[in-house]
Parts: sequence; structure tokens; C-alpha cells
Amino acid sequence: MEPTHHTTPAPDEPGVRPPRSVLVVGAGLAGTQTAAALRGHGFTGHLTVLGAEGLPPYDRPPLSKELFTRRAPAWLTDELGVDLSQLADELVLGDAARHLEHPVPLADHSVSVATASGRRVHADVVVLACGSVPVRPAGWEDAVTLHGATDADHLRSRLVPGARLVCIGAGWIGAEVAGAAAAAGCEVTVIEAAGVPLHRQLGPTVGAHLSRWYDAAGVTLVTGAPVVGVDASGVHLGTTTPRAIPADVVLAAVGARPATDWLADALPRDARGAIRVDARGRVVETGTVAGGTLFAVGDCATRADPVWDQVPGGHWSAALLDPDAVAREILGLEPGAGHAPYVFSTQLGHDLALFGLPDPVTDSVVLRGDPAGAGWAALYVSPAGLVTGMFVVDSPKDVAAARRMMVGGPVKLDLLRAADPQVSLRATLV
Repeated sequence: MEPTHHTTPAPDEPGVRPPRSVLVVGAGLAGTQTAAALRGHGFTGHLTVLGAEGLPPYDRPPLSKELFTRRAPAWLTDELGVDLSQLADELVLGDAARHLEHPVPLADHSVSVATASGRRVHADVVVLACGSVPVRPAGWEDAVTLHGATDADHLRSRLVPGARLVCIGAGWIGAEVAGAAAAAGCEVTVIEAAGVPLHRQLGPTVGAHLSRWYDAAGVTLVTGAPVVGVDASGVHLGTTTPRAIPADVVLAAVGARPATDWLADALPRDARGAIRVDARGRVVETGTVAGGTLFAVGDCATRADPVWDQVPGGHWSAALLDPDAVAREILGLEPGAGHAPYVFSTQLGHDLALFGLPDPVTDSVVLRGDPAGAGWAALYVSPAGLVTGMFVVDSPKDVAAARRMMVGGPVKLDLLRAADPQVSLRATLV
């Protein structure tokens, strides 16, 4: 008989009644932070956590940023002081979720999740924190991806000094790995279909200033070059004059998508495959908020925010901070403080931070400092005159200011003063 776990709800009590059992699907940063927030806010019920990987929780950004300098995972027990094995009544690793069953329409009733091994777990509340998976287009089977600790081990074993690495994609992961591999003695080429690095995230104006970093780091950057094929010999480009770039290792770094395929038709998902949730993480079903039974957080969710509108997963801040709002809602507590979406990166000898949700298509850019110098920033200004995003390079002082300034949403700045790096960024608030 398959193992099952279920806690019967207590009789109704006055006020908000906390659930007797919570299941967290996902044992990464978002899942671990959800468990920590629940216990930190006083949850004493039965807590089960399911993890697809057979490893204790670890942080993923160091896999690319510190590919060669950190050979063991950045365990969250060490990084955050959070021990999931102590927080959960039952921690199940290496057993991925495969099926979700819930009442239709959603209501305050038990939800059941079946796993790859045949285990079925019942709970009053389920929090989906199942993360994302890397994109690898059809026909790219000879390319590797970097998402988990096993991927990093495999990549390190092949990137010996002198190895030829081709990274497809000049986004966050591609640039981080390229810089690390070049410093380790590899021959590195980065191929980007757009005209500049980080085009989708930062736009052409700012991305153009990043291009010079590649040559300085000993990396060959090829832009405006769509990939038409990947095989054991390397990468084939569909430029005006087709060409092939030989490689010993090809890394597909063209993005990630929510790891939600296992949900099938159990829940509606948006165009990128994410689960839509409200500001407190409650799953939204066909335009209405579900009855509180299901929540989603982190990379697998798109969160409605009263300040930032729709916030897609993929921001490290969502996995780190949004679980607190989820835990508070589950337990009937008042909401906590908000935060601005942010991303950090260390690539090609530079430290980068992006705060807010800029629109590189419609926003104009005001540069703060000289991108050819040491320490600068780019301010993204909406047509309404509000700064929607702050991109900071090699300037810890501006990172601290931007983090505080963007908490409440887009801000109004004196742009003439903000363009002067000698003027305190906070002093330019209007």
C-alpha cells in the first residue's frame, strides 16, 4: 500500500484558524525559506517538504558565479543558518512531484500531491515552490545546461585548461560561466543572437557598454548570430555567411522556465508556464483568488504586486523574501514589509546589481558616471518620468542606496543631479 500522510483539521475556532498540515513542494531556496517563515511565525502543525533533487537545500547562484572557486554546493544550512531537516516533520528528497489533486473550484479542503515513487501526500495547504528548469531547444542534445549541483560538477570536469567552451547566450549565466572559464584557462566564445549582451534584461543602450568586458576578460563575443545547429563538433551559426565554431563543450544558457509541466491541467498557467498568484502568494484561478488552499512562490510563480504590477519569478529576491508573505497569509497574520525585485551578478570581473522592473523597450536611460570608468549606474526612466529600475556596476555605495530607494516602487528623481556620481543618489529624490 502506498504511504500517505494526512492530518484532520480541528473543529472550527473563532477567527482565522491556522492549518493543521502544510506541504511545501520544492526544497530549494524558496521552499526552505517558506518552511523557515512558517516556523518563525509560530506554525506548530505538521510540515512536509518534497524535493526533486537528492541533496539537502543549497543556493544556486554560486554554481555559475563560483564555478571553479566553490566546488561543493553552497548549503543553505551554512549560508542562511536554516536547517530544513530540523524545520520539517518530514523531509523527502529525490522524489519529484508528479501530480496535483485538488477540489474544483479551489476551496479550503485537503490537497493531494503524488510523487514519482508513488507516494501520496495530503495536506490542508500546499505551497508550490518547485523552481525552474533550464531551456534547451530541440536539436541541442549535445549541449549541456547549468542548473543543479550535478550540472556544475559535470561542467567543471570537462572545462580543463585549454578546453574550447562555447556559451550560447550572453545573459546572466552565460556571462558568469564565460568569465570563470576564461580565468581558468579555457578558450571561450559567447554567442548572442541579439546585438548586445543582456539585451532582454537591460536593453541595447546599456548592453552595449557591457560588450567591451568580454575582450578584456579574454572571451570572444559574437553578437547578432542565431544558432541553427549544435552537434558534437560545436555550434553552427545562421549568419549571412554560415559558419561553424568548434567546441569541446557547448553550454546552452538561453534562459529558464518554471518547472510546472508536472501540473498539467491541474492549474492554469501564464504564457511562460508560471502560476499566477496574488500579492500574498495565493494561487489565482481564472481571474479569482483561490480559497487559500494553494500557494506558489519563487521561480514558478508570477506575483501580482500593488506597486510593481506583475512580478515574474526568476528574481533571486522572490525566492529569498516572498516566502515570508506566504507564511503570514497561511497563518492569518498581517502582511510584512515589501521589497523591490533585484538580481545580483558577478561576471567578467565586475559586480552587477539590478533593482526594480525596468522596461528596456519603453524606458529611456540616464547614465550615472562613465561606463568606461570605475563604478557607474544606469537609471531607467519611464515615459511618465519615474525611475523604474536602477542598474549598478562596481559601486557598493549606490547598491545600498538603490536597494532602499526602490522598496516603495518607481521613484521620482532629479535626473540632472542623479547623473552626477559625486551627488548622493538618495539626495536626488524629488
